[in-house]
Amino acid sequence: MIKKEYLIAPSILGADFSKLKEEILMLNETKAQWVHLDIMDQQFVPNLSFGPAVVKSIRPHTDLFFDVHLMVSNPFDLIKPFIEAGANGISFHIEASEPRFTFPPKILIGQIKKAGLKCGIALKPKTPISVLKKYLTLIDYVTLMSVEPGFGGQRFIESSLQKIQNLKSLLKEMNVEKQVRIQVDGGVITNNALHCIESGADILVVGSEIFQSKNPKDVIDNLISLQ
Repeated sequence: MIKKEYLIAPSILGADFSKLKEEILMLNETKAQWVHLDIMDQQFVPNLSFGPAVVKSIRPHTDLFFDVHLMVSNPFDLIKPFIEAGANGISFHIEASEPRFTFPPKILIGQIKKAGLKCGIALKPKTPISVLKKYLTLIDYVTLMSVEPGFGGQRFIESSLQKIQNLKSLLKEMNVEKQVRIQVDGGVITNNALHCIESGADILVVGSEIFQSKNPKDVIDNLISLQ
């Protein structure tokens, strides 16, 4: 079997915020390539996380790719502050812009791409991938939520594997398979990570299993060498 290239993106939502700098420095010593930053506003999801100031405070301590995941009801107003804080990529939820279209997705995509960042669109578990069709030629990755967004440490929704496969088929059908990566976010652990990769995932967001482990580096190494 040909080995598939994939990335591990530790989610600092599972980190110890009393020693966040140390957690980031630890990631520098691993094979992780992205850092996943979950931004929650207690409106779009029932939880409140952190803002641009926290991202700006850890930016000087790593060159890792900062992937900002906006789980907020008004992504438009937060894009510029996170760009200025040091984001390398920003994803927003399609559910926050459709069907209300307060801020049409193409406007959000344009704002992110104009700044030279990677752009992603995130989907909740029950949102069909068909809503992505008109945007797939414009973005760099899709974040498929494999739990209901809002809290870390949730159990992986098994039907997400079929959704990954369906999205991979859609990307092939639209001839953007090499352009658009599939990111899986929520409940990803060593026991299901390989299934995600085999289904078509390119980026695995892993939080609790990494940061609550006695040896986070070993967990990341194991995730990197699953194939």
